[in-house]
Amino acid sequence: MPMSFNQSVIEEFRANEGKVDGPFAGGELLLLTTTGARSGAEHTVALGCFRPDGLLLVVASNMGSPAHPAWYHNLLAHPVVRVEIGNEIFAATAVPTKGARRDRLFEQVLRVAPGYGDYQSRTGRTLPVVLLERAYSQAQDGPREVANLADRVLEAHTWLRAQLRHIRAEAEAHFAVRASRPGPGEASVPALGLQIRQHCLTFCEGLRHHHTGEDEHIFPALAKHHPQLREVLDRLGEEHRTVARIRGELLTLLGGIATADPRRFTAELDRMARELTAHLDYEEAWLLPVLARIPFPPAAPAQATGS
Repeated sequence: MPMSFNQSVIEEFRANEGKVDGPFAGGELLLLTTTGARSGAEHTVALGCFRPDGLLLVVASNMGSPAHPAWYHNLLAHPVVRVEIGNEIFAATAVPTKGARRDRLFEQVLRVAPGYGDYQSRTGRTLPVVLLERAYSQAQDGPREVANLADRVLEAHTWLRAQLRHIRAEAEAHFAVRASRPGPGEASVPALGLQIRQHCLTFCEGLRHHHTGEDEHIFPALAKHHPQLREVLDRLGEEHRTVARIRGELLTLLGGIATADPRRFTAELDRMARELTAHLDYEEAWLLPVLARIPFPPAAPAQATGS
């Protein structure tokens, strides 16, 4: 079976640190890997990208087709994506921009690539402009050097705490806009609502993935080699079930932000954040000293040499 055009571009990109010939020659290109909204399978697509004011953007043009491309529907369901650009690979949160901000960024795209204006003229839909935020862009200290499993867990916890702070800040901004401009038709409110939704989904996906890794790999290994931690591990496992419930409550809470009472909403959000943070604090107090003695990434096993 002949190789698809998309796959041929992907292979050329990876073989040449992001440089390709053909239609993409001369422009900056990235590979975006999303999780299928229905299938849950990974899908990678080559896209032109733009960096106005230090941001990283892609446009869901679909060459002016009437429907959004599949990768856009995927990132609405699963905002955590993988980005390959040049020789870098990193996780990112995909956040579609809205309203005046979207229009301003699209104008900046057109200055570099006016062909997107032709795509827009072919369709009645507004071409989405998607911001790709590096996974650690919200963490105050940035990514940490990881030398052992404690560093790896603390890296994940730092990111989770940063996402909680970001959701709280966006919720406050949402309510401030809603209070200053009451009534229907205010574009900034739904725009903020979409940003909050994407960050909330990102947080919940990250939390679920982190706990799955602990339940399936870290905790069983610790229970085997450190039996004195069994009660701690049992408590953490039980808390994971509680956290899963809170995760669902958080998604439900954010789903009703458009009509929520600000004080009640904020109180509920703060309660959930306190419970989640207490879980992270307890885990760090008990497990980090043990995990600090475990190298990460694991050392490769020594290969036997023949005589």
